[in-house]
This record gives sequence, structure tokens and C-alpha cells, in this order.
Amino acid sequence: MAKLEVCEVKNRKDLREFILFPFSLYEHSPYWIPPLIREELTQFDRNKNPAFEFCQMRQWMVRKNGKVAGRIAGIVHKFEVDSEKTGRFGWIDFIDDLGVSQLLLEQVEGWLKPMGIGHIHGPFGFSDMDPEGMLVRGFDSPATITTIYNYDYYPYHLEKHGYEKSVDWIEWIGDIPKTPDRLLKASKLIERKYKVRSKRMQGRKEMIQWAPEMFNVLNQSFQHLHGFQTLSPRQIQFYVFRYLSFVNPDFISIIVNDKDEIVGFAIAVPSLSEAFRKARGRLFPFGAFQILRALKKRDEIDLYLIGVRPDYQRKGIVALIFRDLFLAFERYGFKWARSTAILEGNNKALKLFSEYQDRIDVHKRRRCYKKSIS
Repeated sequence: MAKLEVCEVKNRKDLREFILFPFSLYEHSPYWIPPLIREELTQFDRNKNPAFEFCQMRQWMVRKNGKVAGRIAGIVHKFEVDSEKTGRFGWIDFIDDLGVSQLLLEQVEGWLKPMGIGHIHGPFGFSDMDPEGMLVRGFDSPATITTIYNYDYYPYHLEKHGYEKSVDWIEWIGDIPKTPDRLLKASKLIERKYKVRSKRMQGRKEMIQWAPEMFNVLNQSFQHLHGFQTLSPRQIQFYVFRYLSFVNPDFISIIVNDKDEIVGFAIAVPSLSEAFRKARGRLFPFGAFQILRALKKRDEIDLYLIGVRPDYQRKGIVALIFRDLFLAFERYGFKWARSTAILEGNNKALKLFSEYQDRIDVHKRRRCYKKSIS
């Protein structure tokens, strides 16, 4: 009989095993995109990640006959627990063995219960800026560098262990149209009516200066969404340097009002999936070259973030954002765009793309699972 053993991550050696487990699990998968190992080490470093100022985390692995067969993290987000009495699980991966997945989930559940926490949901990270949601459809398509990929047996395991759907996210891929004339005309009317305009970034330095205000708009526009927790100023700084350091300012749309305040924005990046796959988690000696090369490609682009200040929603700000992005995509010659994960109940976001539904394919669905543990 196979021997299963639970071990908690206690030191840097354990942490490296935790981080590297998916590299072996998905070694032969063309769809899983490896994260950068250096970024993962920073993510879990209590001295570097400001999320630890209000989050607790514990991490476990299960060994089968001495070999790592699964991993999981449990997260207690102070504000989520205070308001909802709910804990999180994330960074969950396992071989196709129900005994392994059961042991993993039991570790998190057993940790949360004594705190008076009655519910658990996930997969989630510390915030919406971390990968979230378990893939339940679209297993034959590569992930992006900001989304989770998992094998098709994962959902079956969760459901066998008493977990059920909480919410789903969808993702689409579509061809990029020539900027419609009606969009250009409508944009001019919106600019005059609401006294708004596009803010052109002159370079990365100016982009970084405006980034904190962009994330503040994100906080306001996402606050009603399932699982979203407001990013602190230090978290914003953390994610700015993590995600925006390689973004081309031409692929950022910023809309400002007559007070020069950001009222809406969007960020897109040429697809880095293939570059990250070739890098195998390391920038050196060749990973950085692969990424820099991918940033110059002109075929597929990923839409990372889009946010509109609540008091400017339903005023056509998204039309201005799309105008800016379409013009940039057209200028650079991009052919395809992939969306970020969109919450199925986020009707405002879904409506943004309804006009282009004949050009897009909803090719992925990912799920947040929940369970009562009281």
C-alpha cells in the first residue's frame, strides 16, 4: 500500500520543493505556463510581500512513497474573515489520487476551524492580482502568465471532497477588428459631453508614476466583485513593479477628466505564454531573451486589466479605452486578443464585449469552489 505523508513548509528548502512541484507534474503538458521561480520566492517571502501585513498563510505538501505528490496553501485574509468568516485555499496541485487531494484539503480545513472560520473557498491568492479559479473548461488551450492551468481531473477531486461551485469566470479569444468608424465618432461625442480625454504616456517612467492612481481606480471598480479585497498602498507598489516593469506604454489606455484624474484605464501585453514556457521558470541564461523577444511579437496580445471609476461608469469611458487599444493594436499589427478572466456575474464587463460576440470565442471557464466547514 502506498504511504502518504503530510509535511508543512517550514524552511527555504521546503519552499523550493513547494514551488517546483508543478514543474514535474506538468513536465509534459504544452498548456501549463511555468511561473518565474524568482517571482514565486518573492511572493511567499514574508519580508517582501506586503500581503503578509494582514494575511496569514500556511503551506503543506503530501508525499507519496517519499515523493512530492501534491501541494496546497491556506490563507486567512484579515478583512475577509472579519466580514465573512471565510478562509481561502490556493496554489493547489496534485496527482490523480483522491487520497492525496483529500489530505491536502483537510490540512487547510483543520487549520481554519479552530479560528471559528465556517467556510472555505478557492483557489485564490492573496488578492485578485494573483492567479485564481480552477479550470473546468478549456484544458486544450495554453494558460496566460497570469492564469492557472490544471489537469481535467482537478474539478472531480474537489467535488468528491464536498466542494461545490461558488462562482465562475470566463475567458475569450477573438480576432482584432479594424477600428470601427462608429467607435471613433462616438468617442469624440463622449469626450465633449463628459470633458474627458486620453492621457498619452511619454515613457515607462511616466507610466510608473501614474500606476498607483490606476490601481486606486481598480480598487474602486472591483470592490463589488466576488472575492475582491482592496489593495493596500504597499500592495499596489508591489504589483506595479512586478507586472508593469515590462509593459509597453503604447498598450496602456488612460482616460482622464478635466481635473487630470484617472477615470478609466486598461493594460494589455503581447502574449508571453510561449516565452515563459521556454524559460522554464528562469530568467537566466536564456529566459530574459525569450521574454524580450516575445514582447516584440505582433500576433497575439493579452488584455490584463480594465477598470472604470464608479462615478464614470455608463458614460462611455470604455468606448474611449477600446478606441485607444484598437488603434494601437492596428498600428502594431496584432491579429488576436485574449481576455483576462471575467466574473460571470460581472454584467458590466460582459456587456463591454457583447458588441463583438460574433468575433470572439468563450474558450475557457474557471471556477471558485466553496465548502462549509463549521
